[in-house]
Amino acid sequence: MKDHKVEVRVRYSETDQMGVVYHGNYVPYFEIGRVEWLRNKGISYKSMEESGIALPIVSMTINYKKSARYDELLTVHTVFKSQSSVKIEFDCAIYNESNELLTTAHFILVFVSLKSGKPVAPPDYILELFKAME
Repeated sequence: MKDHKVEVRVRYSETDQMGVVYHGNYVPYFEIGRVEWLRNKGISYKSMEESGIALPIVSMTINYKKSARYDELLTVHTVFKSQSSVKIEFDCAIYNESNELLTTAHFILVFVSLKSGKPVAPPDYILELFKAME
């Protein structure tokens, strides 16, 4: 329950002239993983924003191991690491079709009020999710 996998196909526009994924395009892949992790747990990021809560990244560490290439089907593996006060942490990895590890990442996000721009406690329905994963 702490993890989720989603597949993403590398598009031509995400690569350089040699068909290699540009390093900055891994960040959106990881975002897809986090949003789909939430969706898989019954939480819509869109609904959360509509209720006045955002979840911006405050820290990101990415390690590139091997290049992803045009038209490869990638698997983004997102794992809930921890939650404390206003923060949530995820460990993520991207694998290619041969199950080779391409990239790893660690993200720290903070629950923020869209009105004030200040950190806030997670909504009750998210706290319930965290409790269920213990």
